[in-house]
Amino acid sequence: MRLRRSVIALMAVLGLAVVSACGGGDDKASSGGDSGLQKVNYLTSFNTFGREAYAYVALEKGYFKDAGFDVKITPGSGTVDVMKLVAGGQADYGIGDFTAFAITLAKQKLPVTSVGMVHQRSMAAIMSLDGLGINKPQDLPGKTIGDQPGSTNTVMFPVYAKAIGIDPKSVTFLPSPPPGLPALLASGKVQGIGQFVVGEPLIAKADNKHRKVITLPYGDKLPELYGNTIITRSDLAKDHPDQVKKFTTALLKGLQDTVNDPAGAAAILKKYVPNTDLDVATKELEIMKKYVKPDTFKGPLGEVTQERVQKIIALLEESQAIGKGSIKPDDIVTMNLAPKS
Repeated sequence: MRLRRSVIALMAVLGLAVVSACGGGDDKASSGGDSGLQKVNYLTSFNTFGREAYAYVALEKGYFKDAGFDVKITPGSGTVDVMKLVAGGQADYGIGDFTAFAITLAKQKLPVTSVGMVHQRSMAAIMSLDGLGINKPQDLPGKTIGDQPGSTNTVMFPVYAKAIGIDPKSVTFLPSPPPGLPALLASGKVQGIGQFVVGEPLIAKADNKHRKVITLPYGDKLPELYGNTIITRSDLAKDHPDQVKKFTTALLKGLQDTVNDPAGAAAILKKYVPNTDLDVATKELEIMKKYVKPDTFKGPLGEVTQERVQKIIALLEESQAIGKGSIKPDDIVTMNLAPKS
């Protein structure tokens, strides 16, 4: 009996060794689960809309793999949630709006940092449809705006309101789940919704009356603001700077290809996210191009400057979005890891 038990135990050990050698298990990342690569978990800023295609481009074209990473892409659910998941170690990198990122860190000291920009201008906006009473920023008082609580557009609205000279309390924000926002606007139950500027094609498609989409971009009045930023844990940036630089470089290569070929990027996104509407995704990416590389921008893709971050902090302090002295540039950006001229 003792001999039989020993044989069974030996067989079990050998079986485990075979499974291990064959790379068994279900935890395969999107790039194929190559055991020679470092596993990385990445969060999009929000869902898998066309605007997120650049990460899938980097994955599909092997940029992550060439840099030594086996990347798993997971849909994010907004800047604050992305920050918390990265801070808690559930993800290594994620994307979020820089202004919302700064405001959140001024109020809650999470161990996260920014290491590069996706957009050189903010894409936050209020959107409406022709005939609902919003045609310009000064039409906003007295109106109801649908948006997800804690969204970038809601968090930033007091800053935008000050820039356009209205009382932020004169506008009502109705808590609404993001997937239903286009239909909510089309129904006329609200006069506007919080949305990124690239959401215009989606809003147009949701309106069966084919009304003109009215877009009020925050960036028109607040050109200093960055858009989305690349977020990682502070300890990762401090202890493994080379890894962070390699990841950021690979991601930005995907972004460059996306800017160069929006339709091709949309097609790659559809390969990984089959329910992608190619037409809507392509139009989103066409709009996004001028936010990644504005006409007046001459720096490298992903650039962050200390001077501009300081201006953004001063703007947020002036609008009372954050307390004076609550954050400094080095508290929110690891400058030596960010692309620079």
